[in-house]
Amino acid sequence: MAISPLVALIGAIALVALWKLLREYIVRSPLDNLPGPQSGTLLLVGNLPELTTRDAWKRINYIAETYGPASVLRSVLGTRMLHVYDPKALHSILIKDVEQFPKDLSPSNDLPLLLGPGLLTTEGSQHRRQRKMLNPVFSAAHLRHMTHIFYDIAHKLRGAIEVRVDEQPEEVDVNGWMARTTLEMLGQAGLGYSFDNFVDDSSDSYGESIKLFFPMLSRIPLFGVIIPWISHYLPEAAIRMLLRKFPSANVRTMIAISDTMERRSQEIVDEKKTALLQGDDDLVQRVGEGKDIMSVLLRDNTTASDAEKLTNEELVAQMSVFILAGMDTTSNALSRILHLLAQHPAEQEKLRAEIREARGSSASDVGADISYDDLVKLPYLDAVCRETLRLYAPVMLIVRRAAKDIVLPLTWPVRGKDGSMMHELFVPKGTGILPNLQASNCNRALWGEDAMEWRPERWTEQLPEQLDEARIPGVYSNLMTFSGGSRSCIGFKFSQLEMKVVLSVLLSKFKFELTDKPIAWNASAVTYPTMGEESTKPEMILKLTRI
Repeated sequence: MAISPLVALIGAIALVALWKLLREYIVRSPLDNLPGPQSGTLLLVGNLPELTTRDAWKRINYIAETYGPASVLRSVLGTRMLHVYDPKALHSILIKDVEQFPKDLSPSNDLPLLLGPGLLTTEGSQHRRQRKMLNPVFSAAHLRHMTHIFYDIAHKLRGAIEVRVDEQPEEVDVNGWMARTTLEMLGQAGLGYSFDNFVDDSSDSYGESIKLFFPMLSRIPLFGVIIPWISHYLPEAAIRMLLRKFPSANVRTMIAISDTMERRSQEIVDEKKTALLQGDDDLVQRVGEGKDIMSVLLRDNTTASDAEKLTNEELVAQMSVFILAGMDTTSNALSRILHLLAQHPAEQEKLRAEIREARGSSASDVGADISYDDLVKLPYLDAVCRETLRLYAPVMLIVRRAAKDIVLPLTWPVRGKDGSMMHELFVPKGTGILPNLQASNCNRALWGEDAMEWRPERWTEQLPEQLDEARIPGVYSNLMTFSGGSRSCIGFKFSQLEMKVVLSVLLSKFKFELTDKPIAWNASAVTYPTMGEESTKPEMILKLTRI
């Protein structure tokens, strides 16, 4: 009996699908000789379940310590992922061969779809053009003129807490206040926009959407897997249209959040363009005094050449990208510092003494604000910030993908499963790569046997010689916390200034202590605290006493 063309076509499609399903389990890869954990009982999802739980940071640390600076993991349908924190390999991925290691090979994925073509989501020449335009507004010279904006917000924060805290210890959700503070600092200094007056307990729709973005995205874990696949067949506009009608309420809510952020960003851009047309006098009267990053960017964009100018879509995307990339990372880093200081009262008192001396304050007076140049040079404050960012990077892992077959060099040879020593790694095209920023920061081979200890004093001592020899590609203090190369965090100086201003104001006025309730730190896109491992609410309650 003859087989109809339709049946033959269906059969061919089924065979192709079956081959794609089984290929990763049948075909050997050069990476298979690397050490790595078993993929567990769920072969279709590999190691992903253990890497996506709230306590995944424990498993990630275990894998780094057990299997070394290069190991192999399994993902969906058995696809291999290279987990790596070897310095030479990181240098190749993030600097030397950065164009061969984009975030994704698909036409789009979840973040470009939801945020638009901003600095966090673009690749290649488009990313370089945006970075060139944005670099000047993140310089130390520009930040120096914005310090008073940070101080003004920090004093509003202090006043709001003082209303709730007297000379008796009072329990306060410090993480909640840090989130409100960093959002307002990013709003005023970044967008020339105020989200919060520190009196009411609510913010506008834009602020609420930003706060909900990552928590909602974490509720639809397959979103980041499905969108890249669909993007090969449909444009982003069509995908968004379909998702607005999707049966899942979480998916529809995610798209609604994205729509709100885009709409409000466009409104703010339009307001700023109008202010620029009206001249400097009008700008000075506005939030940010015309010195905020978005106002400066819009001004520079009007005089840029056609080849360098950002489109309206790119300008709008920068706003949400900037806020999302900076809010949770900085607020949770601040929370972590205050948690550690509550655990180490002697170090807290030492830091308070340094700040008070710099402010010229006494026990009954908070003193004057510390100038930008003096603040960034305070040695113990700087040591506390660096040590916390070293040991507890807010973002542990980033994701890259090999755009072609490529060989990665290694600082240290890796012993393969067959006993051979591997001095370099052949990485096939399409391989997912997980550069482990946290593991690089805590590598005992570089930082010594006390690498897992929080010890700020290490930054006032001579750092190990092997750190300089390793040439770690991070942009900040031999650390990978802010990544490295052309895709490193453009706002890392902005973030540091935020943290130092807030700490200088709060520690002058309050003592921070632990309560009898446990604080748990949870893995996510950005590590965040909860009160205990059962709670799902981001919060960190400490006892505060006015001093």
